[in-house]
Amino acid sequence: MEGVFMSTMQVWTSTVIKKRKEQLDNMVAVILGGGKGTRLFPLTMSRSKPAVSIAGKYRLIDIPISNCINSGINSMYVLTMYQSASLNNHINNAYRFDQFSRGYVQVLAAEQTASSSEWFQGTADAVRKTIPHLGYRDDEVGLVLILSGDHLYRMDYREFRASHQQTRADISIAVIPVSRAEAPELGILKVDAGGRIVKFVEKPKTDEALEELQTDTTFFGLTPEDAKKRPYLASMGIYIFDLDTLKACLTDGQGPEQTDFGKEIIPDAIANRKVMAYCFHGYWADIGTIRAFYDANLDLVAPIPKFNLFDPLRPIYSNTRFLPAAKMNSGSIEGALLCEGAIVEGATVRESILGSRTRVKHGAVIEKSLVMGADFYQRGDDSQPTIGINEGAYLKQCIIDKNASIGRYVQLVNRANQDNYDDPEGRFYVRDGIIIVVKNAVIQDGFTF
Repeated sequence: MEGVFMSTMQVWTSTVIKKRKEQLDNMVAVILGGGKGTRLFPLTMSRSKPAVSIAGKYRLIDIPISNCINSGINSMYVLTMYQSASLNNHINNAYRFDQFSRGYVQVLAAEQTASSSEWFQGTADAVRKTIPHLGYRDDEVGLVLILSGDHLYRMDYREFRASHQQTRADISIAVIPVSRAEAPELGILKVDAGGRIVKFVEKPKTDEALEELQTDTTFFGLTPEDAKKRPYLASMGIYIFDLDTLKACLTDGQGPEQTDFGKEIIPDAIANRKVMAYCFHGYWADIGTIRAFYDANLDLVAPIPKFNLFDPLRPIYSNTRFLPAAKMNSGSIEGALLCEGAIVEGATVRESILGSRTRVKHGAVIEKSLVMGADFYQRGDDSQPTIGINEGAYLKQCIIDKNASIGRYVQLVNRANQDNYDDPEGRFYVRDGIIIVVKNAVIQDGFTF
């Protein structure tokens, strides 16, 4: 009888220890929503950066959230402080987990507290001020995955987590090999022979700094030929922290005065803690600027795009709109994405994306452009400008934000090849040579730019 009791106790103890380990290893994701998103202006004029539309039917925030869901991470927090109404509405409509699931996506906005009356001052400051909320639904948090809300990529975070645990790291940083031309615009890391990060420089500009940061990237599986082309490791802005390490980095020593992960927290941690690199070999794009945003979207219409929207095993989730299929009455479509509810009538569309509910009328030509569509179907009301691309309009290298009306025979082609321009009436802007028509704007019949 005593033997049976001891055996039962051993099984119970083993189960408790295993369960406790699983709890300690439980990972929550913290997605950084960013501030004003000035580099994406005017798309961020009335919304936060994660709420910006991509690929005609998704939002930027859908990318990290979908990666989390596909990786089995169902506890997510989105930190935002700037014009978050649109983002909140999207998350509330899109991510409703089953009532028998413990999954959630919680928006945590900047708030005044007894200890602080300031808004988030940076990425690290945002996480510091929201740590008390992590695990508020009785999660036993062991690991914190920190993500950016403005990148386009597909990653299985379980592999990242396994690497973090296998190397017994305090902090792990996802990195990607890049060329010398790309390096000056990114945070560049140098690692030792074991993959431990020994140096980090945010956007190194000088030749001397770049020379010191070169790494033999064959260590991460690159061929010698490819390693010569991409001899630098760039931070992807994706981190895994042990919770205790995260708290210590943000609150001990100089931590309370530091506001940014890339510029302050990570460089300090490298000197005092075990910080390891995890190399990612897939497609990744930082789409924080208008040019990068435009290029990433337009690549999606390529015959074989760098980012595959049609992956059946790792889908991108978003708000279900219950719209009809896209409809084309007549015209020509070449290399384009037509989202649900779009209607094309006798128009030509080349290498472009037509977002949900986009309407394009007879004789219109759209080339290399992103049309974000509309939030609603317009009912017949002659007193209001017709939302969509009207008869005979010609668009080239444009981003047309939601609910915009492009009048009859309008030409938006940037004939003067302006790199930056602000329309005096605030209807459109030019950034990086791309014409951006703002949300709800009306471009009158016959206008030419």
